[in-house]
Amino acid sequence: MNKSAYTYILASRKNGTLYVGVTSNIIYRIYEHKNGLIDGFTKKYDVKLLVYFEVFDDITEAIKREKVIKGWTRKKKIDLIESINKDWKDLYDYLL
Repeated sequence: MNKSAYTYILASRKNGTLYVGVTSNIIYRIYEHKNGLIDGFTKKYDVKLLVYFEVFDDITEAIKREKVIKGWTRKKKIDLIESINKDWKDLYDYLL
């Protein structure tokens, strides 16, 4: 992946707790979430499955998209996930 910014959604399980984030290094950031290296929401609620992500050339655009998605209803976020990942598979391995 030659792009430099990512907006992503993590889930605890299918239709479980959701987390929307942004990063410039998605492989390392998801590794941190999966291994409980980040204190806070994702660690507390065991939110580790990468179920959706978008790639951007610019971190500013990724942050804008993150804010938009965070403002959506839960249903709209689920519809977004299922538009590309109907089975809620962990996409982390896809990145490696």
